Amino acid sequence: MAHHRRAVYALAALSAATFCYVTTEVLPIGLLTLIAPDLGRSRSEAGLLVTGYAVVVMIVALPLTRVTRRVPRRPLLAGALGVFAAATAVSAFATSYEVLLAARLLAATTNGVFWAVVFPVAISMFPANIRGRIVARLSIGSALGPVLGVPLGTWLGGQAGWRAAFVAMAVLGFVTCIAVALLLPAVTPHESTGDVGPMPDRQRFVVLLVATILAVTGAMGAFTYMTVFLLDVSGFAAASLGVLLFVQGSFGVVGTWAVGRVLDRFPLGVVLGLLGLITAAMLGLYGLGTSKALTIPLLAVAGMSFSSLIAGIQHRIMQVAPSTTDMASAGLSVAFNVGLAAGSLIGAGLLATAGIRVIPLFGGLLTAAAFALLAWHEMSRRRSRGDEAARIDVELPPAGHRAAHA
Repeated sequence: MAHHRRAVYALAALSAATFCYVTTEVLPIGLLTLIAPDLGRSRSEAGLLVTGYAVVVMIVALPLTRVTRRVPRRPLLAGALGVFAAATAVSAFATSYEVLLAARLLAATTNGVFWAVVFPVAISMFPANIRGRIVARLSIGSALGPVLGVPLGTWLGGQAGWRAAFVAMAVLGFVTCIAVALLLPAVTPHESTGDVGPMPDRQRFVVLLVATILAVTGAMGAFTYMTVFLLDVSGFAAASLGVLLFVQGSFGVVGTWAVGRVLDRFPLGVVLGLLGLITAAMLGLYGLGTSKALTIPLLAVAGMSFSSLIAGIQHRIMQVAPSTTDMASAGLSVAFNVGLAAGSLIGAGLLATAGIRVIPLFGGLLTAAAFALLAWHEMSRRRSRGDEAARIDVELPPAGHRAAHA
């Protein structure tokens, strides 16, 4: 009982850590109008604080995860959080844009290792038959980042200056670092990362990564410019944007919690179902986004299905990991950041050329492509297995016939 209670507390600390990472990664988006003039830079240069962060994660996640494979997991996670919190504190007191950017990039180097290790460590503390539920519970922290962390950070920045928001995240990071160091049981690399998934499959793994890039590119391309869509297409007032984004984010948190109850029984079905839901929501926004009454539930479905989808894909990745689960999670982190960068970039291009109305269509077509790829690959595998079984059955004579000739 005491062991289980400690594991639950450690899971809560790890979930708080995911909240810190997600919030701090995208926090500059809400503070662009404050950071840029204070440091004498343009808004596009301030935007590089987010883009550069994502690029560093893409570059260093896999090699750093490989280098740290033999490091015990408790000091590795606590150390990553400590460096992250220190870099965030430097960001808060940066006297120039260059120092702020350097501190952000230093924090980004810990991001890939953290995400590669945190899920395998979390599931190692609980029985194998509830791994999906644990992945979903851990993902609640990251789902809370956009709906709670970024709005609060943006509000605090508006009240006390952008540096105050970074100070708050640095303090929370240090507290979380101490909690992880005290609560996390001693986990050896073998216990958390030395095992392959329960059904390792390189083809499924690669297809899932490609589907992730497609889905995240489409979804983030739409979500990045959702406020513009809500203003220009749906006709909402600027004052209502905060409530609308809260609806989107809060449904994401609820969906992530709910998915944990079925993820262990239907790991692939959940991923396909959520891809279908987000596709329907995106295409619905494209076709019906001029109606305020219909936009609100479509926005809620989009938020719920995307946040839940990330938990579902993370669980599925660890199931089919062809090598160690930490390297598989690092690969997923890279794929997610590729989709994040590509989505915002393509979305910006569409906004400048085709207009905001087509961005949900772009998102829906890419999530539909991700659904089709996963469904087609799974059906083709099952069909080939059936053909192989039929071929063996035709080539081998019945058992009784073989016995008569023996």
